Amino acid sequence: MGIIGLSASGGWAAASHLPALRALDGFDVRALSTSNPDSARRAGERYGVPLAFGSAKELAESPDVDLVVVSVKAPDHYANVMAALNAGKTVLSEWPLGKNAAETKEMAETAQTKGIRTFVGLQARTAPHVQYVRDLIADGYVGDVLSTTLVGSGLAYGDTVDQSALYLLDPANGATLLTIPFGHTIDALTMVLGEFADLDATAVTRRTTVRVAQTGEEVAMGTADQIAVQGVLESGAVVSAHYRGGLSRGTNFLWEINGTQGDIQITGPNGHLQVGPIALRGARGDNSELAELPLPASYELPALADARTSPAYTVGHAYSGIREDLNQGTHRVADFTHAHRRQQLLDRIEDAARRN
Repeated sequence: MGIIGLSASGGWAAASHLPALRALDGFDVRALSTSNPDSARRAGERYGVPLAFGSAKELAESPDVDLVVVSVKAPDHYANVMAALNAGKTVLSEWPLGKNAAETKEMAETAQTKGIRTFVGLQARTAPHVQYVRDLIADGYVGDVLSTTLVGSGLAYGDTVDQSALYLLDPANGATLLTIPFGHTIDALTMVLGEFADLDATAVTRRTTVRVAQTGEEVAMGTADQIAVQGVLESGAVVSAHYRGGLSRGTNFLWEINGTQGDIQITGPNGHLQVGPIALRGARGDNSELAELPLPASYELPALADARTSPAYTVGHAYSGIREDLNQGTHRVADFTHAHRRQQLLDRIEDAARRN
């Protein structure tokens, strides 16, 4: 393993990828790269990673690296992923894969042409609780699904922004409320319930300015902080999904699935389903009140049991799927071709919102 973006100052790769990989058998984090040799050296010393490179190209071309992990800001995914693909390496990229559909399509087609195995970090679909909900629906727990309702808060895109996250406010960077928290969650929803047959959407910027946390400066909110999608799935089930920026004083994540025989409710502390933690409740038949649906032990990895409230938990389950895919030729984890399809759905939502 080689991780592009594992910084000595911390960040997502240090909080999720590294502890997940070190908790699981079958992975050896042998290399990292950052933006320059000095910061790479500091990161290598901090995390005990033997090979520290000052560029993604050097890491990708290292004969000691089999699988390249791209864990940098979304606008920088394309250049780093292409470096890995051009080196012929298996690659895992964070989501969103590209800034737009054109970048995503090019990366997917390059991987396909070169015959390279790829993975994308849509880890909500491999999260144990989401897998369990998928199986409950498939096994008829709620009967025929009539409708599903979703509301989530995006953490970012609220009234304040960290200076390091200013890039989130520019839609040209591809890291918006739609693509990140909504994108992760709608991917899980469609995995559980099926794809959209028809949809309509609204995207609005209600907060026109945002305060920078460190300086108090007011900056322009360049992207939508309210997204509402209504539609019908291929099964005929009706969907209503609303994401809003920031955090609410009330409900920050609620996903209900209502059927002819029962109901399931999925809740969490914020709209980032891909991070968790997640709680499940349900009721069916003559039971009129929702009760906890404990996660069966078979869905969980003992090596990650102590990380349930950590982002390493869902990322680790995705890595378990990658290990299985590489060793057994399965396709548990989404690849770049799937990422392109999902980007096309988000573009479809944006187009519908533009018409409104």
